[in-house]
Amino acid sequence: MELLAEHDLINGQLLEIAEPHLIERYNRALEAFGLKPTGLDRFRIDMTGFSPEIAEELSDPEYLDPNAVNRRFIILSPAQEGLPVIHTSFSNTGSLMHAFFDANRRAIHAVTIRDVLYGEIEEDVVKVSDIEDLLSIQEVTFNVLSADDMLGKADELRKLSDRLISVPNAWRDDAMIERMVELAQLTGDIRKNALVPDQVVFRHDAFWSGHFGGIFVFIDDRTTTVICDPKAPGFRRSRPWQVSYIALNDHHRILEFLQRTGRIELPRASWIEGSGYLNHRTDMVLSDLIRRYDPEAPFDWLDAIWLQTWIHRNAKAVAEDGTYPFLQSAARKIAADGEFPLDDADSAHRFLLVRAKPDHEDRWLVSRLISVLVPSDFVSRFVFDKQGFYAAYEAYDQAFRAHAVKTLLDTYLRDKRAFRHRLYGFQEGRIHA
Repeated sequence: MELLAEHDLINGQLLEIAEPHLIERYNRALEAFGLKPTGLDRFRIDMTGFSPEIAEELSDPEYLDPNAVNRRFIILSPAQEGLPVIHTSFSNTGSLMHAFFDANRRAIHAVTIRDVLYGEIEEDVVKVSDIEDLLSIQEVTFNVLSADDMLGKADELRKLSDRLISVPNAWRDDAMIERMVELAQLTGDIRKNALVPDQVVFRHDAFWSGHFGGIFVFIDDRTTTVICDPKAPGFRRSRPWQVSYIALNDHHRILEFLQRTGRIELPRASWIEGSGYLNHRTDMVLSDLIRRYDPEAPFDWLDAIWLQTWIHRNAKAVAEDGTYPFLQSAARKIAADGEFPLDDADSAHRFLLVRAKPDHEDRWLVSRLISVLVPSDFVSRFVFDKQGFYAAYEAYDQAFRAHAVKTLLDTYLRDKRAFRHRLYGFQEGRIHA
């Protein structure tokens, strides 16, 4: 993973914490969680406050996610809102954190001037034993605390202020006035700086969970659809009258579901020709073919002429695999007819030609699912399913690791937003993955 770290492809774009007062506040949050305080004089954190350096120091990558549910968070600065989430068991942790920052921006700014916010994103379950435990999560509550009890003091001052206004002769209570002065010196003017979060309950929408090898949960008006390994505990047993279950290897049913619910774009010239989508898929397929059939190939200087020569020399292997000829045929069909009927392709190839509908609210989740089903496209896997990419990367040899890093630097990392817009049609604000 050293090469990935060198180019910020893992644990990148984090906020460095080196100021002694911020480290002290972070330690107070760790101690509140029953964890050992850090001895580091600098470390980095993501949006939730997770630090890869502290995880290594504690020998516990799950120190903020102990049961893979009820995720902990530590907020030292409003600047965390713009950071990625690099370690989570749920794909929507980032969107929930964004919602919390959006709803409570004034309080977060005010409290973190003097204190640290920490707590848990509480669900209705404390441990996930089967699929039903995941499906029972309808909403989450941010249980928010502060090390110096700034929130409690602000709440106390607010109540005393209300009493001063509403109770006759309350202004004669010298002890109460003295307490209000004492609290105001600590909290400031709460009329201008709201210290108590306004909203802490948020809906738990469609998500991916890392439990049981990875589970996709899609929510529609009258039904919930679960896509996962059929060996996952609770598959087809949890609420079968309300939940539809699809095996992750059942490409036909998955595509039918995504198409029926309007979550994907079918292969049409209107978006394929301008996006370069098939060219990208072809490049990824060829790289994967070479990796599997010719691992000694010079990945550091592949070009069009070399690739064509390799294809001719390995025509039998290319034909037996069938993916490259299929993409070439699909490109010709789309150029001639403006579309490609998916019924003309076998189920293993269909996901090479579709993408998530760019304006659908589940576009990130659908893109993640497609990237899992098209593992040869390591660029899309990196964009939408970093856990899956890192697992695949570990199995690559050194030459292909270097090739993957160079490809990511030359494509996605050159301009992430432009790349996502061109290839996947995304017009997005914040990133949730």
